[in-house]
Amino acid sequence: MKRIATEPRPDWKDQAEALGFHFHTIDGAPYWDESAYYAFGLRQIEDDLEAPTEQLHAMAMTLVDEVVESEALLTRLAIPPAYWDWIRESWHAREPHLYGRMDLAYDGVGPAKLYEFNYDTPTSLYESAYFQWLWLEQAIGRGVLPAGADQYNRIQELLCETFASLASEGRIATPVHFAAVGDSAEDRGTVRYLRDCAEQVGIKTFELAIERIGISAEGWFTDEDDRVIRTLFKLYPLEWMFVEEYGEKLQGSKVQLIEPPWKAILSNKGVLPLLWQRHEGHPNLLPAFFDEAPGEPVAPGWVRKPLFSREGANIELVTADGERLRSDGPYDDAPTIRQAYHPLPGLAGNYPLVGSWVIADQAAGIGVREDDSRITRDSSRFVPHAIID
Repeated sequence: MKRIATEPRPDWKDQAEALGFHFHTIDGAPYWDESAYYAFGLRQIEDDLEAPTEQLHAMAMTLVDEVVESEALLTRLAIPPAYWDWIRESWHAREPHLYGRMDLAYDGVGPAKLYEFNYDTPTSLYESAYFQWLWLEQAIGRGVLPAGADQYNRIQELLCETFASLASEGRIATPVHFAAVGDSAEDRGTVRYLRDCAEQVGIKTFELAIERIGISAEGWFTDEDDRVIRTLFKLYPLEWMFVEEYGEKLQGSKVQLIEPPWKAILSNKGVLPLLWQRHEGHPNLLPAFFDEAPGEPVAPGWVRKPLFSREGANIELVTADGERLRSDGPYDDAPTIRQAYHPLPGLAGNYPLVGSWVIADQAAGIGVREDDSRITRDSSRFVPHAIID
């Protein structure tokens, strides 16, 4: 695994804008960064990233089967009791899921280590699935990459296949509504990309802001034109929905959610200590434990994470040498876990994190985000990758 500096395409911003990739720059700083790329060997991709992703995903799904039947574990994950039956029924019905991303620390030498699952509302999808593939094709055409270069990226292909299968098998009702927070350019971009994938395989869709969803007198969720929402892809955290105005209406609304209610388990950092308890010593897991005293200082060599947190918020990190880092965020009062500190590799002053995508139940590709800090945040840059042997 190497970080290789390269000359950006002179017109990449124009291409991004024309394709609807409007969040390529965030608050004046680059989010998409093609001044470099990460080069992997095929063995690294197949043996060190793809195979462990498949195995970790299978372990996580087995864990869901255990958690839904255990009030003690559901309590440990701080999931509100009012939703336990709903989550359990969703799992027993095997309500379909679409996608997820697990974040891995990988240096190209030792085994990849799981940092966490992002299995409810993962972003960086469009840039992983489409824009970095476009970069690859054009980099080969420009002679920046050799003609035999490739990319670990079946994301769009599998998204389209999954949508097509779900619709043809009657596992989702159509049309499908796609919703995200109205003022989030990144979330809207992700939703529009997924909507486009669905429409490519013949599914009728609608888009709306999550804030514009209403509810009818009969208990159906509705859109701005009073159409009943039967299947809702919502880029909005389940744990937020649980505590908001319409949360108590979810169970009786008959709306089918993507991601489904059982994903509330896998979007919870508490699965990390649960997996460690069941697979202690696994080469792709880090030691992790529930934090029984969250107010106490973190000892050297540990990272503290809230059960519910996103985009690197409220992470407290203490390296083995005692260096302390902390990120701000809205999760100060949340229960936490402690995970053994395993540093990201440092390459040219950057710390890359590998996001490994799972579509339905298949490992599908990767996206790399890097930061000049050891904590990957919402402002971290997306850098494309290539397979070069």
